[in-house]
Amino acid sequence: MFPRITKVRHIEKYRLELTFTNGEKAELDFRNRIVGRGGVFAPLEDVEFFKQVKVDHEIGTLVWPNEVDFCPDVLYGEATGKPLTVPEMATEGIE
Repeated sequence: MFPRITKVRHIEKYRLELTFTNGEKAELDFRNRIVGRGGVFAPLEDVEFFKQVKVDHEIGTLVWPNEVDFCPDVLYGEATGKPLTVPEMATEGIE
């Protein structure tokens, strides 16, 4: 399990600065995750709504008022360039 998000700061448009439990900071652009996807992501296309992002400290990830969130492991991997790994147990028995 990767570190969790402890702090978020809106930079501009769809860019956020994330701070993780291990002290690392990184900027991520969420444009490709949001724009044109529709559904629950449609409200996030409005930058004023997007800026309402908060950290859900219980699960250590980002959340918006419409309850959209993203996997904190994926965000950490993307932010730091550290690839996600699948534990060996999870792949046992898969052929």
